[in-house]
Formats: sequence, structure tokens, C-alpha cells
Amino acid sequence: MDQFFQKLWYQGHARLLSLLLWPLSLLFGVVVALRRFSYRRGWLQAVRVPAPVIIVGNISVGGTGKTPFTIWLANRLQSQGWRVGVVLRGYGGSSREKAQLVSPDSDWQLVGDEAVLIARSSGAIVAVGADRVAAARLAIEQGAQLVLSDDGMQHYRLQRDCEIAVLDERRMLGNGRLLPAGPLREPPGRLQSVALQVLTRRPGQAPGRHHQDAVVAMASLGDARSLLNGSTRALEDFRGAPVHAVAAIGNPGGFFAALRDQGLQVVEHAFADHQPLQPEQLRFGDDAAVLMTEKDAVKFSPQTLAGMHAEGGQGYWSVPLQITLSEADQQRLDDVLIRALTRVVNTQLPD
Repeated sequence: MDQFFQKLWYQGHARLLSLLLWPLSLLFGVVVALRRFSYRRGWLQAVRVPAPVIIVGNISVGGTGKTPFTIWLANRLQSQGWRVGVVLRGYGGSSREKAQLVSPDSDWQLVGDEAVLIARSSGAIVAVGADRVAAARLAIEQGAQLVLSDDGMQHYRLQRDCEIAVLDERRMLGNGRLLPAGPLREPPGRLQSVALQVLTRRPGQAPGRHHQDAVVAMASLGDARSLLNGSTRALEDFRGAPVHAVAAIGNPGGFFAALRDQGLQVVEHAFADHQPLQPEQLRFGDDAAVLMTEKDAVKFSPQTLAGMHAEGGQGYWSVPLQITLSEADQQRLDDVLIRALTRVVNTQLPD
């Protein structure tokens, strides 16, 4: 179903169905507008927490590189001396607690795959919960001086000081329609209110037409890491033979295309975003290497794969998505954050 809607929203397939869904999109738009208007008028109350809050989100459904950028930003802010807390919904996890801390060793089935990935990759204080306010407070209680809310743009109850919208430069806003006829959770005009747009771009991808003030985040694949022993291997070493590529993310096609850009022969295995995966689903009847995203790799331990590896084959590998910004774009990002943080620290937060 996810792949069907990807084609509908981004490739223009089944246009008649998109038109048939248009009335539902209108209704969805009314609900979205009323909800935001209610927060603006104070009918629904936004809550300020005792630390600056930066939103990293988007107005479309998944697959923009938002979480890798959140990890990159958390690491950058920590290198500048901030103790960073990252809060997120914990989508895909089964925990019903109001707010819960996440460690690198947390069970992804309880807190969600993205939360575990962020905890492992950033060293930040990570908290999950449907109530982002409660999660933010928990992170602050643990020492966070600044809160990043991953995928929090539509969670208006958490008052924010800066919003950063992350978009896939190739796909942008798809057909520009609201759900379910299109991929948008809010109208395109919503982007005019964010402090900064970040466009993710694959190496070799031609620059697109975009907002003149946007910055570009190059999203490239790093060396593969063995899920069994942690050893690393350059992607070019997998050339010359087919590899199985596994992706249960918002845009599996982006991962597959990036592997092909490295000269790999890819056998695609796309799953729904956040879909639980079992070791048996990695049995493909041959000895080809299995490459997967870092988000999917948190679902497997060396112990769960050891028996399968003993049967032979080239092993199981996670492939990280690495974010880099030019010095000029890093400075533009820093300028936006400095303005926002200076404003909130000087005028809004309690002593």
C-alpha cells in the first residue's frame, strides 16, 4: 500500500483516484486549518518548557532525511557546548507510557526504531511519548539545555522557538495535495512560516529549483558496518555481484537508488515505514550480502543473526546515511539558530 501511494503522490500514477480522493483532502485541510487556528487564538493552549525548543520536521509524509538531519544537528549543537535532548513520538513502538527515556540498548519494539537510532548515533538525551511536552520535560529533568523535537512540526501543543523544515529536493512536495490525495500534512504555504528550509540532496543529483534561502544537506552513504561483529567495508567492495537491499523507511527507493549510485547491483526489498522485521524475512535463498538502512538495523542483534550467518553467505550490513553541509550553509544555519536561541534565552525563559 505504501508503494502504491508513493507512485500516486510523487509519480502521478492513478490520477483519477487522486481526483476521487480530493474531497477527502478538502475535509482534511479544514480540520488542519481549524486546529492551527485554535492554537493561534488560544482556544488550544501551547505549553512552554524551561528550555529552547527547535522543531525539525516537514509537512509531508516521511522520506525526507529528517531523522539523519536531526542526528547531525544534535551532534553539531553538542560540539558547540549544548546538552541536547531529542524528543519524538516513538512511532512503531508499543510502549504506552506518557514519556520514557531511550538508551542505545533500549528495545526498539517498545520505543520505536528511530528513537533507538538517534540514541545510538547522537549521544543526546532521548525521550519518547505521544505527549511531546511531557517528553521534553523529562529530557530537561535529565539535564537537557536545549530540545530538538524530531517530526514535531504538527505537534503544536509544544511551544517552539525555531522551526526547520526538511524536504527531499528531488521529490519536494509531490503533487502538492493534502492527504490522502497527496503526501502533505499541511498546505504548502505552511513553509513560509518556518525559520529555515533544509533540502536533502544525493551526490550527483542536479540542483533543483527551490527557496532561495534554503540550505542544502548532502545525504551520502557511508561504509557498511557488519551487524555481526561491527567491522566496516567500503560499498565499492560489494560491486560485481548482486546484493539484497532491505528498507522499511518512508522512501525505500531513495536508499536503493543511492546504492546503485555506488555501482551496486541491487535486489530490492521494500517494506512499509517502521514495519517490524524478523530474521526469517532476511532469508533470500542465496549467499548474497544483505544491506539495510541503519533504522532497520536496530531491529536485529548479532545473536538473532548469528545462526543465519553460520549457514553461509556474505553477511548482514547496515549502511549509514551521512549528512554534510557546506561551510556557507553551516554558517547560515548557525545564524538562524543563534537568533532564535538568543531571543528565547534573553526574553522568554525563566531565570
